[in-house]
Amino acid sequence: MAAGSCLPLLLLPWLVTASHSPPGCKIRITSKGLDLVEQEGLRFVEQELQNITVSDLHGKEGQFHYNISQVKVTDLQLAFSNLRFQPQQHLVFNISNASISLRFRRQLLYWFFYDIGSINASADGVHIHTVLQLVKDEAGRLKISNVTCDASIARMHAGFSGTLRKVYEFLGTFIVTAMRFLLSQQICPSLEHASLVLLNSLLDTVPVRNDVDEHIGIDYSLLRDPVVSTDTLDLDFKGMFFPRARENQELENHAVEPVIKETERMVYVAFSEYFFDSAMHAYFQAGVLAIELQGEKVPKDLEVLLRATFFGTIFMLSPAVDAPLRLVLQVSAPPRCTIKPSGTSVSVSAFLNISLVPPGRPAVQLSSMAMETKLSAKVFLRGKALRMQLDLRRYGRSHPAPSPQLFSLQAPLKTLLQLTIMPIINERTKKGVQIPLPEGMDFTKEVVTNHAGFLTVGADLHFSKGLREVIEKYRPGPTTPVYPSMDPPEL
Repeated sequence: MAAGSCLPLLLLPWLVTASHSPPGCKIRITSKGLDLVEQEGLRFVEQELQNITVSDLHGKEGQFHYNISQVKVTDLQLAFSNLRFQPQQHLVFNISNASISLRFRRQLLYWFFYDIGSINASADGVHIHTVLQLVKDEAGRLKISNVTCDASIARMHAGFSGTLRKVYEFLGTFIVTAMRFLLSQQICPSLEHASLVLLNSLLDTVPVRNDVDEHIGIDYSLLRDPVVSTDTLDLDFKGMFFPRARENQELENHAVEPVIKETERMVYVAFSEYFFDSAMHAYFQAGVLAIELQGEKVPKDLEVLLRATFFGTIFMLSPAVDAPLRLVLQVSAPPRCTIKPSGTSVSVSAFLNISLVPPGRPAVQLSSMAMETKLSAKVFLRGKALRMQLDLRRYGRSHPAPSPQLFSLQAPLKTLLQLTIMPIINERTKKGVQIPLPEGMDFTKEVVTNHAGFLTVGADLHFSKGLREVIEKYRPGPTTPVYPSMDPPEL
């Protein structure tokens, strides 16, 4: 029994490790980034509050009958606002001392006097306190799961005109009190709908599992709920590429977990070696890490040297003397990425096959050699696309041991790699891969910093499209809103 009772304790460290899978990609949004979001968010909130719908109001007090309809918000003054982080998973948005101007149609009957027209009203000392809870949903996407909201109006007054102005001002207290109640009851439902429906539709534009090209895709699903401190919001993404033909394939992450300590820029994005290794592993699994050069695509100088090098073999194949040459460079194992403070490199093992291809006849192999190559990698951002440009750093050949006749090919083959093969590879990777940010939000002033086992990109943010523009593009279909009871309080 004692040994059995200890078993869960022995397994606990393993369970903790298993449940905390390291991210391949991590994003940190700082308070400076939140300030920018607040500016754009405030414009969005103003637009939402301008569309508040207030139900018609009617009633009577003694011989005074009133009907208020067509309530419209004509102006908002949201002078004081604040958006801040609240541990562990919340954003807090406060609006204080705001004012809302209204205009509505009146129909008033007092004894035998009937009057219609419009009334201008103003709600002052408007306070709104909203808390948004951020979570990872079932699809691994960041979502707003819950909104708590509290709204109050300190003062409200209406301006009456006409021959019965004094009467209206006396009896209008009933109207103003009821209108104040109804307006305060509409603020929070409007903001809750804006958060749970409209802002979540914006978060739906963040790529979670999508195609990179015709060969591979990427999984940007969140591994866990966001972690919020008083100054930062941290998001851990899986950051794993996969071959599209085998979308459920998993590559275990043994890389160093990225650690972001900086807070000076608006946003930081960190990528571990696993992020890049999984991309190269996916391409290798897709069977596309091969380049073939044949005929006129083989550099002329190299062709002449190859024919001279293998003259004896070619001469023995007299019918194929003039056959075109074919070079096939085939990666033999998934390339590996190494990130150090001094820079980023990629190690590649490959086979180079040199053949003659006589028309209508089987290819004749002249030579096959294993190659070990190290490429230097420059990682940078353009907009929201992470790109990598490769350059040949070191080239070598391994087994089989080259014959003396192949020593003369070392320099030409290195030139072939540098001037012909590398441009082809860089052209294929030119598009890059999108970073998981919402549509309409881009990076600026990017700075890449290497660390041991991962690199970080510090950047500022800007909105290339407004929140309203993106939300309107992806706005869900119309639904019937559910409002709270419109019954005014007892007067």
